[in-house]
Amino acid sequence: MRVRTTLMATTAVLLSAALAALAAPAVAAPDGDGHAGTRKAVEAAVAAGVPGVTATAKDGHGTWSTTAGVGDLRTGRPRSTADRYRVGSVTKTFVATVLLQLEAEGRLSLDDTVETWLPGVVHGQGHDGRRITVRQLLNHTSGIFDYTRDADFGRAVFTADGFSRHRYDTFAPGELVAIAMKHAPYFAPGTSWKYSNTNYVLAGMVIEKVTGHSYATEIDRRIIAPLRLRGTSLPGTRVTVPRPSSRAYSKFTDPTAPVYDVTNLNPSLASAAGEMISDSADLDRFYSALLGGKLLPPEQLKEMKTTVEAKGIPNARYGLGLMDTRLTCGVHVWGHNGGIHGSGSSVMTTADGKHAIALNFNGDWAGDMQSVIDGEFC
Repeated sequence: MRVRTTLMATTAVLLSAALAALAAPAVAAPDGDGHAGTRKAVEAAVAAGVPGVTATAKDGHGTWSTTAGVGDLRTGRPRSTADRYRVGSVTKTFVATVLLQLEAEGRLSLDDTVETWLPGVVHGQGHDGRRITVRQLLNHTSGIFDYTRDADFGRAVFTADGFSRHRYDTFAPGELVAIAMKHAPYFAPGTSWKYSNTNYVLAGMVIEKVTGHSYATEIDRRIIAPLRLRGTSLPGTRVTVPRPSSRAYSKFTDPTAPVYDVTNLNPSLASAAGEMISDSADLDRFYSALLGGKLLPPEQLKEMKTTVEAKGIPNARYGLGLMDTRLTCGVHVWGHNGGIHGSGSSVMTTADGKHAIALNFNGDWAGDMQSVIDGEFC
């Protein structure tokens, strides 16, 4: 669920109707079509050890898709351009969009304190919801401890043995927040920046308090249904990924370990920080609509794109559930990365929403997503 996209060398999650379909073949990029660099980077990721990659780009010339590698190591079935996959922290952009819509409707202010909506929830070890605003949740300046960094939680879900025992456990949002409250905050609210999945679990809880509906219901009603994102869902506690889909693989914290099939899991461990499932075409459509001004009024979109320094992440600044990334060629793109067991995803689009790419790796220990993004936009 973190901003970066693999479980490699960390115990933190990066978090996040069945259609019978055969995996689509890879679509090569002919010379001169503008996607040759993307295709080369996708193939390089597979050569580096990623089982399979799927990617779809959308621009003024239409839609282009490609795959490489396999979606099933046992059968050798290739990845499909129509694959649905767990998107991890890409969920955060959807959550932030709903909260900004609620602000535009006058139902809350982003400068409301967390205590206003969730009294007594953010309390303990120096945490104080009276000093933290909703805005600080969304841009990760709250200082709230990231529950995925808790050692016991990490052993339970981010090690091979722990995952085998706990992969189907259900975690309530309040339980995840309570884990974070056992630790001291990282810093006083508003004084620094640190990515914390707890921020977005709380954001989901605020949506429910304001609307009387779950964040999943509001995302479905406000975004998924209007945009007709037919491959996108919030599974709640459902452990499977709808078809068409590929298997997801992990080596947990050891890149030399055996490969584990981690496709089925209870995504409540990620909650509003990273539980969603989508496909590349849907993610392109969502981010294009968002950056194109179709989901938020100008004032709220400006707020979303008001960034702070994302300390520790090179060439990136963080807005409200949205990253501004400067690529190697100097181009700025907007979007989010995401990961959860065995699945790493990235979606980036130009500032006007007219050129977007979404991609997914079905392994979490190798490969370079940034090279794919650079290949598309540079």
